[in-house]
Amino acid sequence: MRFIITACLCLFILLLVTACASVPITGRQQLQLVPTGTLLSMSNQQYSEFLDQHELSDDEEQVQMVKDVGNKIAAAVEQYLVEEGLEEEIENYDWEFHLVEDEAVNAFAMPGGKVVIFTGIMPVAENENGLAVIMGHEIAHVVANHGNERMSQGLLTQFGGIALATALRDYPATTQSLFMAAYGAGAQIGVLLPYSRLHESEADHLGLIFMAIAGYDPREAPRFWERMSAKKQNAAPPEFLSTHPADQRRIENLEELLPEAMEYYRKGAGN
Repeated sequence: MRFIITACLCLFILLLVTACASVPITGRQQLQLVPTGTLLSMSNQQYSEFLDQHELSDDEEQVQMVKDVGNKIAAAVEQYLVEEGLEEEIENYDWEFHLVEDEAVNAFAMPGGKVVIFTGIMPVAENENGLAVIMGHEIAHVVANHGNERMSQGLLTQFGGIALATALRDYPATTQSLFMAAYGAGAQIGVLLPYSRLHESEADHLGLIFMAIAGYDPREAPRFWERMSAKKQNAAPPEFLSTHPADQRRIENLEELLPEAMEYYRKGAGN
């Protein structure tokens, strides 16, 4: 029995070591148990279903702005990856940007570069730089593979790290819920919560860099979050129950990151 336990522990440790990857820019080590191809397939299916069930905006000016800003930041991401010798990652992206009619002040992104902006957040964005803050942040989640990391953590928590194919076959509903939670839908308080706050701060960091490379002023980021804070004043949950950093802390963190982001912006890359 002791031999079996030891062997299982060794196998588990080997699984964790071989499934580790690094986040671009920050260099943080992360766990990725879900094969990229499987994740992209699930993403494409869920994204198509979402678009089928929601009305796309017919505001031509705003729709074009979303596509323009998204494409510029996507190009900046690919430029960065090439410069860092990570060009093989680019083949995993098939960028799409949609503006959906919904009063929710929200946006999300899924693997492969599937990005949705809700019309409810556009007044808070105010301008292209503000929209670039939002889209840079969401695109950063994609580039940093935060969804894979969250889902991998969920697989370990729910199933003890069994193969994804087995989880999909034997527990399809639970696996589907894990996927949705990994991308911001239905996340609950628990083991995933601290990682989500970490992911949000990391996406703020990467998003600043990407919007700056694309030629958007990163100094808009703290201003955007000040507007967001004002909009939800007296409605924000305590930070320890939130998947996002408290607004004031987020603003302070962004201000600390501005000097690094401004170096990319002043180079004029992407203009």
